[in-house]
Amino acid sequence: MNSLRWDIFCKVIDNHGDIGVCWRLCADLAARGQQVRLCVDNASALAWMAPQGCAGVQVLPWSTATPAQLQQMPRADVVIEAFGCELELAWVAHFAEPGQRAPVWINLEYLSAETYVERCHGLPSPVLHGPGKGLTKHFFYPGFTAATGGLLREVDLEQRQCAFDRQAWLAQQGIGFSGERLISLFCYEPPALGALLEQLMAGPQPTRLLVAAGRAQAAVHAVLQQRSDTGSLSLTWLDPLSQRDYDHLLWACDLNFVRGEDSLVRALWAGKPLVWNIYAQADDAHASKLEAFLEMLPAPASLRQFHRVWNGLILSPLPALDLESWGESALAARARLLQQADLTRQLMRFVEKTAKI
Repeated sequence: MNSLRWDIFCKVIDNHGDIGVCWRLCADLAARGQQVRLCVDNASALAWMAPQGCAGVQVLPWSTATPAQLQQMPRADVVIEAFGCELELAWVAHFAEPGQRAPVWINLEYLSAETYVERCHGLPSPVLHGPGKGLTKHFFYPGFTAATGGLLREVDLEQRQCAFDRQAWLAQQGIGFSGERLISLFCYEPPALGALLEQLMAGPQPTRLLVAAGRAQAAVHAVLQQRSDTGSLSLTWLDPLSQRDYDHLLWACDLNFVRGEDSLVRALWAGKPLVWNIYAQADDAHASKLEAFLEMLPAPASLRQFHRVWNGLILSPLPALDLESWGESALAARARLLQQADLTRQLMRFVEKTAKI
C-alpha cells in the first residue's frame, strides 16, 4: 500500500483508554509507512504514555479551525472518528469540498466480543445532512474473530516479547524481586478489591502487587488505610509507565488485572492469566459484554466466577486464584488470536478496497 495521509480524531473520556488505543494505532500506521495526524482534545497523557513521540505522527489540538487555516493543511486520504466522536463541521466541510477527492471516512468502534460486531463490521452509513451530505462513513469494529477488524498488534510484537528479559527490566524499574509471585493491578474501584487484598495477605504464597498509578493506587490506599501488617503481600507503587513499559509489566507478571480496552488487548498478547475490570455502564450493558468476552476465551468456571464477583455482578465470596487453568486459557486464546490479521493491516486493506469502489 502506498503512503497515505491519515487524520485520526479522538475525544478523551478516559485518558488511559481512548488516547491509548488511538496512539497505538497512530504509531503502528507510521511504522508501516503511513503519515498520521492525531487530532485530540486532551493530549496530556502522551507526556508519559509516549514521551519520545513517534516519527511520522503529528499531534494537533482538537479545536475549531477556520476555513482559511484548514486550507493550509494537506487534505487527508483517510479520516477516522475514534469511538464515535463528532467532528467539527469545519473539518467535514474541508475534506468534503466539491471538486476534491473525498477521503475514506471511518468510524472506529469500541471492542466487543458480542455477536453484533460481526454483523455491523464494515457496514456503510450514508451521510444525509450537513457539509458531508452525499459522503459515506463506514463502521470498523475491532474484534476477536475473522469476521471482525481484529486487534492492534505491532509487526514486531512477538519478536520483542521473545527477547524480553524479566529480571533486567524489573531491576531497571527499581522493583525488588526475590522470586515471589508478581501481580499487576490496573483497575477502577472494583467491589471485590478488599477481598482480593485479604486473600493475598492471608495466603501462604509471598506475592508482590505492582499497583498502577492513578485510581488503582487510590483504591488500594482506601482499602488498606493505616494497616501496616500486610502478611504475605508486598506492595510496589508504580509511576506512570509508557505504553512500551506497560507491555513489559504485563510480560513480567504472573497475573494481570486490567481495565479498559487497550490494557485488555495488551494482556491478551502477554499470554498470562488476566482479570478484566470492565467499565460499568448505567444500563448494565457491560454485563453482556463481559460474558461475551469470557465465552470467547473460553474462560474456565473459576475465572468466570472471579470476573463476576470482581465486577460486582454477583454477591459471592471471591474465588481463589487458579493461575494454572487461567493461564492455559490465556495461552490458548493468544495462539488463536495470533492467527488473525491484525487491526492495522485489516484497516489498511479496508481503506484500499473502499477507495477503489
